[in-house]
Amino acid sequence: MENFHYICSDIITIEELNTILIENKKVALSEEASANIENCRKYLDNKMANSEDPIYGINTGFGSLCNVKISNENLSKLQENLVKSHACGTGPEVPHEIVKIMLFLKIKSLSFGNSAVQLKTVERLIEFYNNDILPIVFEQGSLGASGDLSPLAHLSLPLLGEGEVFYDGYRQPASKVLEKFGWEPIVLQSKEGLALLNGTQFMSAYGTFVVIKSMKLSYLADLIGAVSLEGFDGRIEPFNELIHLVRPHKGQIVTAEFYNQVLEGSELIAQKKEHVQDPYSFRCIPQVHGASKDALDYVKKVFRTEINSVTDNPNVFYKEDIIISGGNFHGQPLALALDFLGIAMAELGNISERRTYQLISGLRGLPPFLVKEPGLNSGFMIPQYTAASIVSQNKQLATPASIDSIVSSNGQEDHVSMGANAATKTLRIVDNLERILAIELMNASQALEFRRPLKSSPFIESFVGAYRDEVSFVEVDRILHYDIEKSIRFINSFQIDFE
Repeated sequence: MENFHYICSDIITIEELNTILIENKKVALSEEASANIENCRKYLDNKMANSEDPIYGINTGFGSLCNVKISNENLSKLQENLVKSHACGTGPEVPHEIVKIMLFLKIKSLSFGNSAVQLKTVERLIEFYNNDILPIVFEQGSLGASGDLSPLAHLSLPLLGEGEVFYDGYRQPASKVLEKFGWEPIVLQSKEGLALLNGTQFMSAYGTFVVIKSMKLSYLADLIGAVSLEGFDGRIEPFNELIHLVRPHKGQIVTAEFYNQVLEGSELIAQKKEHVQDPYSFRCIPQVHGASKDALDYVKKVFRTEINSVTDNPNVFYKEDIIISGGNFHGQPLALALDFLGIAMAELGNISERRTYQLISGLRGLPPFLVKEPGLNSGFMIPQYTAASIVSQNKQLATPASIDSIVSSNGQEDHVSMGANAATKTLRIVDNLERILAIELMNASQALEFRRPLKSSPFIESFVGAYRDEVSFVEVDRILHYDIEKSIRFINSFQIDFE
């Protein structure tokens, strides 16, 4: 029996969405969602049959053409033209896993019954989702304000039998896939094209994906930092709860608690220390990592709200007998949150590289560059260079996108969020963080070996043991590129239960 998630009005959390994706659940509409979609569509059809009043995007042009009235016989063509003309994306393809989230979020948003789409349009999107028919969407082209117009146009083209999809292992024309499944192209009715294109599903899908990855990397930053602390022969006192209870930021307290738990039973942390203090990159882990946790918590709340929202325009309220043109497509909440998350994750990389630097510096009984016979061997000299270059790039990428705005559509759309740019660059920051942490893990595990026969805690020894199955101790110089890549794969494959 196939595993289904039923789309309904219930709130879905980011953790639940992650489970749906990991377990590859299929989706279906609940009876409630189907009824809402059909009732809203029926209301709009009746409204159009009995009224000549102009309603934005339904019987008018779009953007600055909002005052151009469209005759009833051309309403379907208007929507088809909208989708085709707005498919102006360029640049790299959006990763397939993010396109799948876009499909899910578009289905969820349309299911509330405020968008006046046909039921069969939503059902076709569900068929795409369930059969892994993933439209080809491009990274560049959205201002993050009138909805993610261009990316969502590319997402919608296959409904019309246009554009391309990734299916069965390769990129191919959507028309061929529709033919294979025996599907006729959808004939869009009034407002449908606008409902499909107005929305924040590009930003939301990126944001959701990045939040999920950031949650994992935040945990690993703590764990790898603990390995570094042990390798550096660091002190436990900075993690004493008394320090953090008198400055009770939640993330700070949680981080300190984690370190006390994960270091329990360590011979290294319990041994007498010759040094009085550790550098900030070790001593201030609760304060720095904790601040990033608090930022991540805020961003999670923003995206949880967004993925349970209606973000197209105009909104149709069939029960209240009113159609309202507003601005729910504007991505400002997401743009600010994504920029904030980018800064927070860049800082995890920043402090990680500093710990790597300390480990290779020949301090506290460790050999310079963590290798026997330094001089003959360069050891771990250059991985720190690599980490430093990536950290520097992240600082550049962390410049906020949301502080910018460019007027579009002849001045009608005179403030935009640039949230789509914030989304794509925040993913780059998080991918970079993964590489920086991989390099720290490589250095920290190497340093730990120079502390033998003393052992760290059972938990850390188990974690490092699993890593050692993939990346062995470096005795003499070798090509470390391969070790870095194996370390990245190890982090990427590491499973964490968010429930």
